[in-house]
Amino acid sequence: MKYKSIYVAATSQHVGKTTSTLGLVATFIAKGLKVGYCKPVGQKSLTYKNVEVDKDAILFADLMNFPIHPDMHSPVILGKGATTAFIDQPDLFHFENRIQQAAKQLEAENELVIYEGTGHPGVGSIVNLSNAVVAKMINAGVIMIVEGGIGSTIDMLSLCLASFQMEKVPIIGVIINKVKPEKIDKVEYYVGKFLEKHNLPLLGILPYDRSLAFPLIRTVAKAVRGNVEINEHKTENKVADILAGSILNLGEFEDPKDLLLVVAADRLDVSLKKIHKLSIKAGLEQSPLSGIVATGKGEIRGPSLDYINEHQIPVIRTKLDTYGSVIKISRIEVKINLSTPWKVARAIELIKENVNAEDLLQEKS
Repeated sequence: MKYKSIYVAATSQHVGKTTSTLGLVATFIAKGLKVGYCKPVGQKSLTYKNVEVDKDAILFADLMNFPIHPDMHSPVILGKGATTAFIDQPDLFHFENRIQQAAKQLEAENELVIYEGTGHPGVGSIVNLSNAVVAKMINAGVIMIVEGGIGSTIDMLSLCLASFQMEKVPIIGVIINKVKPEKIDKVEYYVGKFLEKHNLPLLGILPYDRSLAFPLIRTVAKAVRGNVEINEHKTENKVADILAGSILNLGEFEDPKDLLLVVAADRLDVSLKKIHKLSIKAGLEQSPLSGIVATGKGEIRGPSLDYINEHQIPVIRTKLDTYGSVIKISRIEVKINLSTPWKVARAIELIKENVNAEDLLQEKS
């Protein structure tokens, strides 16, 4: 193989680093390789058996069916207060040793190890653990994930690749993510010319997929600072789009399902009656709603409550107004996790269909 270790980095947050890492790991496993995973530096963690573990490590443990060993799969967590504590007394921390020990063990047990980076390339610099420094530390080749476009994509690549090149870390190639299907050829041509000029392989272009941006009802509730007061067992419902209670028209939506109704509580009766009529007209057998955000004051009872319970629709109550709620919901940044199995499956499909993994496995000439 070309590389024993691959480090997946990204030009910024929320461009698809975890999505791409999932797909790459699943692709290599499908090819019969024994693959290890590590999140060397984590920022957001969960408690696992009384130990803090990066949440992405838990996701990959489920996918790859391995028992989590925090020292190996999540060696450094930069939680609250970690950076200031490091600045005050850097000699008390041995981050580099932790990462190198994890890498040594993983590489001894696997044919290939995939390391997932953190945030943008500069994240971790405050504790001497930028993405480039960590990649060099573990002797990994880097795959850079960048969001699709032309000018902005090239600008971000120029900025971010420089940090790895300064550390003399080899760049295996680039994956361009979230490209509108109709613009793929144009992006491939122009960004491809830039990459070719700098002798950087374009490994693949992933088309934008709306489903990967769908939040869950519980995520919506958190965003609007509300509580799920009715049908709490349905908080894992996904949200494909938003219906504003004041402007109802199901015909605007390509696929009238998994819709979130955001409406003032005292206008809910009127909205649900209209949704019921529009559903019948559209020939829908089920309610198109996956959830309701009811804003302001007002009780939910009578026919509205009957409709909600009949279709098992979760209802979030919030003190925000309708406009404020829609703004909060539209700003949700969605991450893949164990509660979104359809996203995991789609991430794997996207890499399999659009990335040339074979080239990564070929021996160096």
